[in-house]
Amino acid sequence: MFSFRKPSAEVIAAFLGRQRDHTFTYPSVGATRAGCAPAGYNYDHNRVCLGKGEATFAAACEAMRRWQMFRLGWVEVSRTDAPIAPGTEVAVMARCFGAWWVNACRIVYAIDEAGPVRKFGFAYGTLPDHVERGEERFTVEWHQADDSVWYDIYAFSRPAHWLARLGYPLARQLQKRFARDSKAAMVEAVRLSDKAVLTVR
Repeated sequence: MFSFRKPSAEVIAAFLGRQRDHTFTYPSVGATRAGCAPAGYNYDHNRVCLGKGEATFAAACEAMRRWQMFRLGWVEVSRTDAPIAPGTEVAVMARCFGAWWVNACRIVYAIDEAGPVRKFGFAYGTLPDHVERGEERFTVEWHQADDSVWYDIYAFSRPAHWLARLGYPLARQLQKRFARDSKAAMVEAVRLSDKAVLTVR
């Protein structure tokens, strides 16, 4: 769905309501868990170090719960209070060439793992009203071996809408821009969290 005006909460709710009975639009649902893209799909893997230690990991997890990685100005998620749980549906809105493109997604699985690498995050997949077909995983990782904390994005996709196919090079540029801006947003969210802690102290 696209609109020359930013869609209201009511319009978004109706949009997602129409997706509720639909299934995912791509094969190998859940394949991002193993970092394995289906044949014929592009894949992208991006990561950035957020710092070190438990406090950084906790701040990054909280930023992800608030969907901070989507607060980019030109990209937004419809509900920043949407629970990170399988079945949760959200609309991802991107402003491009003066129009808002609204895309329907559903969380496939959530991640909350202990061990040598502590992980928190989720993956969502595309529903019929999305310009792409595919799945994207967002995780925060705390590596116990060196105490480093990372934000990691893994995605596979291919065009679904005819405009995405027609403007394929531009679509790929926008995907790369999203990854770059999303990483910067998480870095900034953790930095501001650290600054707030220091201010309180």
